[in-house]
Amino acid sequence: MSYDIVLKDLELTEPGEGKRFSIGISGSTIAYIGTDPITGREVLDGRDHLAVPGWVNAHTHVAMTLFRSYADDMVLMDWLQNRIWPLEAKLDGRAVYWGSLLGIAEMIRTGTTCFADMYFFMEETAKAAADSGIRAVLSRGLTGSSAADGAARLEENTELYKTWNGAQNGRISVMFGPHAPYTCSPDYLESVIARARELGAEIHMHLSETAGEVADCRKKYGKSPIALMESLGMFEGGTLAAHCVHVDEEDMDIMARHGVRVAHNPQSNLKLASGIAPVARMLEKGITVGLGTDGASSNNNLDMLEEVRLAAMLAKTQSGDPKAVPASQALAMGTWMGAEAVGLKNVGKLEVGQKADIVLYNMASPAWYPRHDRTSLLVYAGSSADVDMVLVDGNLLLRKGELTTIDLEKVTAEVGQCLKEMIGK
Repeated sequence: MSYDIVLKDLELTEPGEGKRFSIGISGSTIAYIGTDPITGREVLDGRDHLAVPGWVNAHTHVAMTLFRSYADDMVLMDWLQNRIWPLEAKLDGRAVYWGSLLGIAEMIRTGTTCFADMYFFMEETAKAAADSGIRAVLSRGLTGSSAADGAARLEENTELYKTWNGAQNGRISVMFGPHAPYTCSPDYLESVIARARELGAEIHMHLSETAGEVADCRKKYGKSPIALMESLGMFEGGTLAAHCVHVDEEDMDIMARHGVRVAHNPQSNLKLASGIAPVARMLEKGITVGLGTDGASSNNNLDMLEEVRLAAMLAKTQSGDPKAVPASQALAMGTWMGAEAVGLKNVGKLEVGQKADIVLYNMASPAWYPRHDRTSLLVYAGSSADVDMVLVDGNLLLRKGELTTIDLEKVTAEVGQCLKEMIGK
């Protein structure tokens, strides 16, 4: 049988360490994985390459690449209120489009094939995702009360859902994005929950990111952020909860009971001194935990391999157990668990019938020798500089390290012009 694309003579993390496999792709789907000789309309040489599912960035604000290095080494609320929010007030759709493309280019070049995003002018981020070929789960960041300002934003998210959910052959999907308990009143959250439920959409929200957020929520409402959202009925329709750094046993029991999925952002949480999420305990309770980079203004890159590695290291240190979150678990969190976290069911694994979202790492560098365990090599030794080819939905977005759908020189020039207009430099 002939396929549209054949990835030939590559290696996999499992099964068959050291054996050479071929992957046959038909349309947007993996149709064959095995060792038999197969033919294709296009055959790509995978010798000395490791094939893995593409990374799923389960939480980011991709257009915040515009603010990379603009405000660093600050407390979260000071950073937001005095640096980021004033600059965001100057954003327009053009800046968000080019900022999104810049972030998408970085993600593709570092092996990310899907991202979950919450921001403003999301129609433009959707266009950037459509133009680039990446997979995206988008939500409009919602803040305010149930008054006119919040209502207008809710309508924007509603139109985003109606226009883009399921677009690009299902490559783009849409959630609703209430920002956080400290920027959304309970009345407003109830209106968001009702609209999401009416459309059959899920919710993506920052929850329990800092100790201060949790303390303020308990003081104001007598409940933790997790318990407050449960009382409002948010978790009945499916929820992606970003951060969940400061959750206790009761919170985690609520999350497990309702199937709340977590986007763990280890690097951003460390940089903002927010803390370390109890990931090993969440996993013990059966909570789905994916990984995210957060925005490039608080990380400061969108390199998911760094998050995968750091998630494993932090869990070991926090628990005092070197067996906590082994390499295979960290790889799962960055791939299929991340896909489940953002609500996707056919993404994140190299299996027949899954979407052909595949990354090939060139194993020529010294860090990939000796090859006792390829999963260990990827998680603990590999580099995103080794990403050689990236496919999403069966389309080649990176070939031999070169972007095929994005003119990076044009993107950086446009970003520079947007920033000059916003801040004069």
